[in-house]
Amino acid sequence: MESASETIKRIFGGSGNSLGAEMAEASSRYRALENVVMPKPARTRRIAVANQKGGVGKTTTTVNIAAALALGGSQVLVIDMDPQGNASTALGAAHSPGEVSVYDVLEGRNSIAEIKQQCPDFENLDVVPASIDLSGAELEVANMENRTTLLKQAVDDFLESSPVHYDYVIIDCPPSLGLLVINAMCAVTEMLIPIQAEYYALEGLGQLINTIGLVQEHYNPGLIVSTMLVTMFDKRTILSREVFEEVKKHYPNIVLDTTVPRTVKISEAPSFGKSVIAYDPRGMGAIAYREAALEIAQKSPSVLAALEAKQGEH
Repeated sequence: MESASETIKRIFGGSGNSLGAEMAEASSRYRALENVVMPKPARTRRIAVANQKGGVGKTTTTVNIAAALALGGSQVLVIDMDPQGNASTALGAAHSPGEVSVYDVLEGRNSIAEIKQQCPDFENLDVVPASIDLSGAELEVANMENRTTLLKQAVDDFLESSPVHYDYVIIDCPPSLGLLVINAMCAVTEMLIPIQAEYYALEGLGQLINTIGLVQEHYNPGLIVSTMLVTMFDKRTILSREVFEEVKKHYPNIVLDTTVPRTVKISEAPSFGKSVIAYDPRGMGAIAYREAALEIAQKSPSVLAALEAKQGEH
């Protein structure tokens, strides 16, 4: 019996037809993912997804890496720290103004356990939503003595008291460098940086690495940049390939081999309150994010070892 990719090749006339070749490739990559067991980390990994440059696929990456890890069997908590609440929308969490949200956690009115919501598509994926109310938090907590560790305290308390073990806590940061981002960076041990496959992305990257360095120096010495993911990649353009090669050359150990293509389905999914993993599971976008999540999961032993070494220095 012929495989799906062989059928597609027969119908579309083999690799000479780019659509046929792409469908065959998607089919074989999807099958490969279905046959892989995604390993779980030995202890909870706490990851903030950040890039102060907007439009690089930061929230899209947060949502879809989280969904892909959940699909692979991991227990995942997503914390939305962006007042726009886009991660909350994409994961089907209610977050109208006035509803309890991460804003109430930062202000000490509610715990994470009280406000987390289950993602409708994955029972092992929980969401701490954000609403526009969060935009006022920066000013309100600015004079508090522990203003940079409010989220860390809440996450620590939650993980200690939770009857369920979480494999990953993933925080979506706003595209800025204010108190909300510093709170996120202090609450985690790892940074995941999505990089758009374009020239200006490389300029912004230096600035972001510099900021992370300042946070390491002043607030969180145990923080590492564990992962970089090239997004909006177009394999047909030389520029996309050059950006990927350049980033890979500078950060060989942390840039994922997987790149995320620019696809309509990735952009479309949030308008249906879904991740692309749930919305278009066999599409190239979902496949790429699942491959990236698998790489992240497979790197857990080396990342956790690096974190232990880093903690040993301080």
